[in-house]
Amino acid sequence: MRTLSRKTQYTLRALYSLARSYGTGPTLIAKIAREESIPQDFLETILLNLKREGLVESKKGKGGGYSLSQPPESVTLGSVIRLTEGPLAPLPCASETAFRKCDECVDIRSCGTRMVMREVRDAIAGILDGTTLAQVCHRVDEAKADMEGAAHEQDGLMYYI
Repeated sequence: MRTLSRKTQYTLRALYSLARSYGTGPTLIAKIAREESIPQDFLETILLNLKREGLVESKKGKGGGYSLSQPPESVTLGSVIRLTEGPLAPLPCASETAFRKCDECVDIRSCGTRMVMREVRDAIAGILDGTTLAQVCHRVDEAKADMEGAAHEQDGLMYYI
């Protein structure tokens, strides 16, 4: 199975940052780079690509920066990953958007590997197309709150040896 590229991982982190600040105005590249630990030069390239694809918009000058061009509730991880990585399918013959018969394939209709990889593609697409930037940010916020709550509980505990 292929893994997400560093570019895609950085893209998602930049979009999470913009999702958290959605509706508050543009965010500076330097702020996103610092908060998300993304090299600024790399982030500039990522944001320019996202702007070209219509996912983000930019404003120049004082008070400028980048912002999401649509609500974080409407941007799915599947759409972002397809933009940066291409099709979600592990094999070209299992792809919905870039179908191509595998060179080694004897009979595409009865290929067991293709049948299973279609199921894998469908499961991956189901999760990624059903998960928005807003949902991920909400899950992260909940996880951080749970960690903070656990840390506060430990503060009040007495340990005896």
